[in-house]
Amino acid sequence: MKWSSSGGWVAVFAFSATLPSAFAGQSGWFWQNPLPQGSSLYGVAQLGSMTAVAVGGGGTILRSEDGGVTWGLRASGTTRTLRAISFGDANTGFAVGAAGTILRTQDGGKTWAAQTSGTDNLLNGVSFVNASVGAAVGERGTILRTEDGGATWTPQSTDVRYLLNSVSFVDANTGIAVGLQGLSGIILTTADGGATWMAQSSETDGQLVAVAFSDSQTALTVGEMGFILRSTDAGASWRFQGNPTGSTLNGVSFADANVGAVVGDSGMLLRTGDGGVTWTVQRTGTENPLYALAFGDLGTATAVGYTGEIFRSEDAGFSWLPQARGILFSLNKASLVDSDTGFAVGPSGIILRTVDGQSWTRQSSGVSSSLNGVSFLDANTGMVVGSSGTILRTLDGGDTWTVHHGPPVFLTAVSFVDASTATAVGDRGTILRTEDGGETWTVQVSGTSNALLAVSFVDADDGTVVGIAGTILRTADGGAHWEQQDTGTNEALEGVFFISANVGTVVGENGAIFRTENGGVQWKRQAGGTASSLRDVFFVDRSTGIAVGSGGTILRTTDAGARWVLQNSRTDNWLAGVSFADANSGVVVGLGGTILRTDTGGE
Repeated sequence: MKWSSSGGWVAVFAFSATLPSAFAGQSGWFWQNPLPQGSSLYGVAQLGSMTAVAVGGGGTILRSEDGGVTWGLRASGTTRTLRAISFGDANTGFAVGAAGTILRTQDGGKTWAAQTSGTDNLLNGVSFVNASVGAAVGERGTILRTEDGGATWTPQSTDVRYLLNSVSFVDANTGIAVGLQGLSGIILTTADGGATWMAQSSETDGQLVAVAFSDSQTALTVGEMGFILRSTDAGASWRFQGNPTGSTLNGVSFADANVGAVVGDSGMLLRTGDGGVTWTVQRTGTENPLYALAFGDLGTATAVGYTGEIFRSEDAGFSWLPQARGILFSLNKASLVDSDTGFAVGPSGIILRTVDGQSWTRQSSGVSSSLNGVSFLDANTGMVVGSSGTILRTLDGGDTWTVHHGPPVFLTAVSFVDASTATAVGDRGTILRTEDGGETWTVQVSGTSNALLAVSFVDADDGTVVGIAGTILRTADGGAHWEQQDTGTNEALEGVFFISANVGTVVGENGAIFRTENGGVQWKRQAGGTASSLRDVFFVDRSTGIAVGSGGTILRTTDAGARWVLQNSRTDNWLAGVSFADANSGVVVGLGGTILRTDTGGE
């Protein structure tokens, strides 16, 4: 059965701006999109009107000292997610996060040093009233207090055994912590610096996420289902306040006793000018979750959120302007032709191209389909496949694309091996083959109805396809016949790469890595040292390869997989695609428009 192409040539348009890398020339992995970076930001602090510090996934710490015009990545010394930040004065600040992480700065966020928390529990919130006195809270009801600037942290006792999300102290003695106990929101108050904590009634059915004082007696807490609770007696009693949206709320901050704001899911931002009695919706221009905000001097404020979005206000929260820039659509796969030229694809017909290895420009694909796979022979000749049987081909480096249509299935990957021959795979065991450069496509018999997720051909004859439930299919005759192979796993296999007809690697769920050196007759499981789902793999030679996956995982081997080493990706975003031009030059793409680049093999 033949599927003929249809459609015509599509004119290209330039994205509104190219995206130059701010970090080119660095060792390891650095961000190219979005900028300044794309890890989700969970906490932010403002020091005066011009300086702000934000923390987030993968140990990210960002600092701006020019009102957010530029942001610099600061070394955190950790890859663990940082969840909150608080400054006791203009120089002394603390960030907390996963596995009991506590970091301290004494120079306004320029440099950071790790402290010993005494716990491995996730820490979600931190509050300091001066350079010495503060508290941190987290999972399993953890409350830690320091009175010596974090040199020592002392655990405090409560009856909470589940989760504390946030803490706010208005002075050394008076504080409030909020979270979840069972299925209800929990509020704890202290008037003696945490020597004792008292539970207060929240009357909420979901967790409380954030809390802040606006003055010595007035405090607000927010949470799931749009809860806003207000206290005027330092937390002894609480009343519900109106929320015009019902969206989950994630952060709250006050500039003074009257002016404050709340951020939440779907880009929600609410402002109050009367201490939280009434609220009005403000527009940020994003539909992504916002996780935290902070007010500074002179009516300035900063809000941060999902995949590194940053917004700034200079009119006490009435209007907000974005400070991060770039493509925020998740990217599915990438293909580098050489160290300068490459392509990345994603949903809504997105195709990005670089011709200098640094900046990425959006091309017009002529389709709105989700684009899931990309393969280039050289700087001019390439193919892209996607949902609804979409197949695109270019002969001029993506300046124009021809739209083809295969059978109406979700196509996941494509392997283009010469000017005539390519193979695409997808749902329901679909395998398509072209031998005329994509003009016509033949449906091949795969022998399975499982979804196929990746394909790798080394020449016109020898290819391997992988998919869900441990599926591996092999052909030595261009797909005229497909043979099922067995690794002994039922895990979804999501990436495959063969460096020759005999030597290949597949990766998948739960950190699965398998290698063959006899064309798949035997597959040997390798120890990757991760439980993260691996989405893609690429080898530059028989020995040197990279695998990527969830949680920002990047693994590298230089000994044919005998040992895989975890690299610092600088993010905890889901990574979906990897491609290298040579042993040093490579890109990784993923969630929220993530494009990471290395010119040093990731080292």
